[in-house]
Amino acid sequence: MSGVIEVIDGGIGNSIQDAGRFGFRHIGVAVSGSLDTLLARCANALVGNGPDCACIEIRALGPTLEVRHGLVRVALAGDVGALLRRVGGAALDVPAWTSITLATQDVLEIGSLPGGTANLAVSGGIDSPLQLGSRSTYQRAMIGGIDGRPLVTGNLLPCSVHARRDYREYRAEPWSHGDGPIRVIRGPQAEHFQAESLELFLNSAYQVTPQIDRMGVRLQGPQLLHVTPEAADIVSDGVTPGTIQVPGDGQPIILLADCQTVGGYPKIATVIAADVPRLAHLQPGQNIRFCAVNAHQARQALLEREARWAAWARGITFALPNADALYNDPSSGWVCAD
Repeated sequence: MSGVIEVIDGGIGNSIQDAGRFGFRHIGVAVSGSLDTLLARCANALVGNGPDCACIEIRALGPTLEVRHGLVRVALAGDVGALLRRVGGAALDVPAWTSITLATQDVLEIGSLPGGTANLAVSGGIDSPLQLGSRSTYQRAMIGGIDGRPLVTGNLLPCSVHARRDYREYRAEPWSHGDGPIRVIRGPQAEHFQAESLELFLNSAYQVTPQIDRMGVRLQGPQLLHVTPEAADIVSDGVTPGTIQVPGDGQPIILLADCQTVGGYPKIATVIAADVPRLAHLQPGQNIRFCAVNAHQARQALLEREARWAAWARGITFALPNADALYNDPSSGWVCAD
């Protein structure tokens, strides 16, 4: 069965994203997809979805959503909460890391993020049109999502609904990426930098600037010097999310999910796949450090991360629905009498 969720307020910076758009970088189309693919997988797992189902990525101020038709299970993953408003009922807090089933006319107001990103999954995934094999919003090309744009008031999001209410919900412990230096492997143009700058890059703190979006993040710190002024420019070649470019001013730029497919700045390093989701949570003013690993260590780190995520998913447990939500939901058949 199909249902519809209406966007009552689009919030700020929120978009439909899935696992990404693969196979089109040769024609200049970005991968896009969730900035933190692990959080998206967590949210999807809490509502019984596969890992690549489309969900809402929340970047600043969350959206306000109303169920227009059907019973829809949702779950938040990340450092954000929500309020549930039911017709004739009081507002109820909805925490992250637990599912809740919404009924027709229920309104979910998702709060603001202190920084980083969060994800809202909907049972069955958001069934927006597939474009080039993905539902991910890529605003620069105006493809994916709803009309290729972030969520705006009035958007209608098609989704699956439950034929009847299931009184079990699901919960899990919050997922943590851990901390410590961001691990990188040597970039293909490392020889374009002075040896002292390579050491400086790995032994200095860099601050995240306010220049951050889904395409990349600029850092500020000790200047990284190229071997010659001409070495600051190269014939454009391939880049990927996690690539660290250094233009002529000597300040690094980390590329993110919506990054271009080629670039003309030398690449000093690349963030390993296991740590790329951590980049989604960088905040202006934050200091970060890097440490170098080799290809074998990078592969091992990814295997360890996937094993840790599988253990997290096995830890999802059944939970009773929120009593206030249940007994003030007309669709449940149980309504409190005042």
